[in-house]
Amino acid sequence: LGDAAGREVLREHEELIRKMLREHGGSEVKTMGDGFMASFASVSASVECAIELQRAFARRNETANAPLVIRVGVNAGEPIEDGGDLFGATVIMTARIAATAGAGEILASDVIRGLCSGKGFLFADRGEKALRGFEDAVRLYQVTWAE
Repeated sequence: LGDAAGREVLREHEELIRKMLREHGGSEVKTMGDGFMASFASVSASVECAIELQRAFARRNETANAPLVIRVGVNAGEPIEDGGDLFGATVIMTARIAATAGAGEILASDVIRGLCSGKGFLFADRGEKALRGFEDAVRLYQVTWAE
């Protein structure tokens, strides 16, 4: 696309993500290139936001010249907060989960699936996955988002 057009597409990506975070009570922690780290006070709100993000990008792509697809990793835990940033094993695991997701996917940890029990979300078991830096394999679930 070239630098100028590429930056414009990235700006659209950032605006759409920030809009969804606001609508679902998420807080932007930081951006890293084309990636976002966000936190939520509610686990179900984080999953709802991830679903709405995927749907919003799918709608956008129906008419866009340059399609954008995202991958999302969702996890819960007690990260270390320092100066407005989040650190620790929870954050690292979430990044590894996101990196495991394919284009257009939402992958969630078993912790998320358990905390969302009875909330109406659909989870498909993707099995255990060894994540770099963690001793034990982690069971991952794909969150169904397509309408």
